[in-house]
Amino acid sequence: MSTAASTAQRLLRPDLREFGGYRSARSSQASGQVWLNANESAQASSADPGGGLRRYPDPQPAALREALARLYAVAPAQVLATRGSDEGIDLLLRAFCAPGQGAIVTAPPVFGMYAVCARLHGARVVEVPAEDTDAGWRSDLDAMAQAALAAAASLVFVCAPGNPTGEALEPAALAALAARLEGRALVVVDGAYAEYADAAAGADLLAAHDNLVLLRTLSKAHALAAARIGAVLASREIVGLLQRCQAPYPLAQPAVAAALAALQPAALAATAARVAQARAERARLAAALAALPAVRRVYPSQGNFLLVRCAQAQAAYDALLAAGIVVRDMRADPRLADALRISLGTPAENDAVIAALAALRRAA
Repeated sequence: MSTAASTAQRLLRPDLREFGGYRSARSSQASGQVWLNANESAQASSADPGGGLRRYPDPQPAALREALARLYAVAPAQVLATRGSDEGIDLLLRAFCAPGQGAIVTAPPVFGMYAVCARLHGARVVEVPAEDTDAGWRSDLDAMAQAALAAAASLVFVCAPGNPTGEALEPAALAALAARLEGRALVVVDGAYAEYADAAAGADLLAAHDNLVLLRTLSKAHALAAARIGAVLASREIVGLLQRCQAPYPLAQPAVAAALAALQPAALAATAARVAQARAERARLAAALAALPAVRRVYPSQGNFLLVRCAQAQAAYDALLAAGIVVRDMRADPRLADALRISLGTPAENDAVIAALAALRRAA
């Protein structure tokens, strides 16, 4: 057994080492013409005249795993299709943190679901706050590694690009973190916004570090947020361990069909065009906002959003709402007491944001 494989086995909850998970009817390798093994309705619903929805879906559709594997340049066995990347976070907590005993490491301000899943699971959250520097937010990966070792944390969550900070993290730095924690912890790199970044952790890092786990999603760049299709990319061993903890039928068939359509060549070309426009709009919107008196600071971003500190955050928020624009109010976090997160819209929508905030100068 390799060192990385033994790492996964060591970190796996002891009570799950002999646990095989639920074996659904669709897990059977049997074949036939008349399927009477899943207690499904024998007749179609009037809402589904074709009858395709009366059958339970494949828990891990081969076509979807193969399409995701091609997209991310990994083997299909290294892909676990999930209900968005949120499910991947939850599965990792279930598998590798014993309830009430485990610990994870995060670098706030960061995506809140890491802490939410941990706390629902009874795991301790060890925070190593990112630093607000002149160059933007910076996670201290060295301090995160030290904290993981000191707390015997099994999972270190790194959001790259950072949400809500927009922080850029170099793949080489992530590789160094994984190398340092080999045999001790899994490094989970959440790449929900990876398509918008200049560089992102990918298959080459997985090949070199079997304690590395990548989370990806079709919700952002691929414009399928409502379909809830994500992926965990990891070693075959880790994928297998997580699958034991997954619900019997996690993926709805219509969502799978939408994902497969989105992963066809023409759709991927359209995605690339949307991403290119978003990156251009990110630069344009950042420059325009930074020039406004109502804006104190616009942080560099590698995502499809901008984190903006405002001279009067409530007034800015109200002005945007009055213009019919809803943005994310970040002020509940003391580190972001004057900040709003603004997702990139169409050029016209971004123009409306600029106009609404520019009007604050005239109203002052």
